[in-house]
Amino acid sequence: MSFRVLNLPSLLMFCFFLIDKDLNYDHLAKGLKEALLNDHSAFDADHLRKYTEEERVRLLHEVGFELERSFEGKASKLVESCGKSAVKLVALVTRHFPGFRDHSMYKGHQVFLYKRAQIFAADLWGAFKGQGYGEFNDIGSITMFADYIVPAVLQQLGVLKYSSTLENAIRASSEIGAGTEEEVELRACSIFAVEKMRELLSIKCGKQVLSVELDLWLWSVGVQCPSLQHHRTLSIYY
Repeated sequence: MSFRVLNLPSLLMFCFFLIDKDLNYDHLAKGLKEALLNDHSAFDADHLRKYTEEERVRLLHEVGFELERSFEGKASKLVESCGKSAVKLVALVTRHFPGFRDHSMYKGHQVFLYKRAQIFAADLWGAFKGQGYGEFNDIGSITMFADYIVPAVLQQLGVLKYSSTLENAIRASSEIGAGTEEEVELRACSIFAVEKMRELLSIKCGKQVLSVELDLWLWSVGVQCPSLQHHRTLSIYY
């Protein structure tokens, strides 16, 4: 079994709230599946670099060009070159595709979050059930995927505590600027919190849980709660 391009939902899945409040990952994935069923070459690298209109299409072009330039037009070649290492795959993706370079400066320090690059590795792991293209000997090194939903769920659970200023901004649906201290703290603290949850589960319950699995559970809780209010940031990274 093979595949042609970088996981397209992970490439295009950002800022859904700007398009339609009812649009979500499942809608995007279904649309991409239907497009592929109608035209098996729709997502070949040479097609991706010809699509037009808006930021998501710019990212399709970027992927199409770089896959052709460095990986014979095949995402499978990219994955094969990582040597069954999810960490190396994330490094390769962020090195070759600028649209996945999710990092910010925070009080003089560079912070690397890499939400979509990591979710690419995690989606492969899940889709291939840890075998073939989804076999990674270090999947436990992948963190949770710092997005909009999980921080809001962690706050509702009492794991994160927001300042009154931040909480009021979220309630008012005010934009939290990309790369601001508040935005970086929201995402970075979410990663730290999930790692602590993972650690406590191991210590208190003797249960080894992956951050990937905890993220999926938290995200699933969040998307099932229509009243959940999350921060709003204009970003291609999540």
